[in-house]
Amino acid sequence: MPFARKIILHVPLSDEALLDAFVEQCLNDGVSLLAVFGPDCARIEDMIDAIVVGDGNDETRFLCTTSHPEGAFEDVLNMARLWEFERGEFVEEVRL
Repeated sequence: MPFARKIILHVPLSDEALLDAFVEQCLNDGVSLLAVFGPDCARIEDMIDAIVVGDGNDETRFLCTTSHPEGAFEDVLNMARLWEFERGEFVEEVRL
């Protein structure tokens, strides 16, 4: 089953080795927003960005990422719900 177009990824991750396959599936499924929520989320967001960019030769690989180390989960959820490209669409929560 494909991912929703908007995802909130909860961190910490149970296994960072799962991140590569997860990001590739997000790209294949057309995810437009991947919001990372929780402690150490900025580092995980940087890892995701590096996976997306890869060697830089494929300009079709794009995924907007955000990180949210502080604040309420509800604020992140509301931001994702109002994301301009898919306003009102379902937001999927993922834990790896």
